[in-house]
Amino acid sequence: MSMVLFASVVRVGDGLPLSASTDYEQDKELQETKKHLKGLSKKLSQFPDRCTLKTGPYNVNFTSSLGVGYLMVCTANYPNVLAFCFLDELQKEFIVTYDTKRISSAVRPYSFIEFDTFIQKTKQRYNSPRSLSTKINLADMQTEIKLRPPYQLSPEDLRAINGFSVHTPSKYKGIAPTQMLEPVTLSGIVSCVLSVLCGGLNLLRGVHAIESILQNDDEDFNYVIAFFLGTAACLYQCYLFAYYSVWRNSKSFLAFALICLSNMYLYELRNMWQILFHVAVGAFMTLQIRLRQPLGKAPDYNV
Repeated sequence: MSMVLFASVVRVGDGLPLSASTDYEQDKELQETKKHLKGLSKKLSQFPDRCTLKTGPYNVNFTSSLGVGYLMVCTANYPNVLAFCFLDELQKEFIVTYDTKRISSAVRPYSFIEFDTFIQKTKQRYNSPRSLSTKINLADMQTEIKLRPPYQLSPEDLRAINGFSVHTPSKYKGIAPTQMLEPVTLSGIVSCVLSVLCGGLNLLRGVHAIESILQNDDEDFNYVIAFFLGTAACLYQCYLFAYYSVWRNSKSFLAFALICLSNMYLYELRNMWQILFHVAVGAFMTLQIRLRQPLGKAPDYNV
């Protein structure tokens, strides 16, 4: 059964626990996972603001904002979109309930233990997905996770959390690290080679078109532009395949559309088979970009 098992709120600066849900679970694996949670709470400032850690049958998810971290343990099959919606609700309520000055001046652990009441109520709601009434918020979170998936903590990160790599400077700069993509497949390599070939052919024809214009003033300079735009679109698709980018799929479709338009304009200089080849390679490259998703991409989930 998929469910939220435990949640806590901590101060990012020093890992001081501010509130937590009451825990009646005695499962050894869950208790071990909660140890990782305690280690994480002391190192939140070293990680991106939205992360996931897989530990056997459980997942640890956390977010951080305005100096406060929100962590939770759930079963491994619990949907990511629901997990981060749960944390988002805790964050919104905590910010409204407690001001920044009070949070920063807290000295004792669990100074806001009364917040446990809200955590428990929210936990019960999220453990009964059919009773959730926040479908719009879930849809918004699903879109946000697709655009910026949570960073998957690695075994190396876990060893650092457990104290095997003390005083290691933070690897992450800015809001979040560069999103890693899935391993390259053979079809992806073939599509890149063909796309580079098409780009090279366009470049070569563009250079010849410039030479022709220099020799004959009546030549159409727009052909040169079309050839070079085709080259740029092919190479940009290769870049999108190799590196993660926001709106990556949309950009690949726009590049493919540019390839189609440039070839339509060049129909007088190319035969039908050449045009079909360039368009087919562009379509194949667009498909490969869409298939090569970021690691840790959240699955679709509809309540």
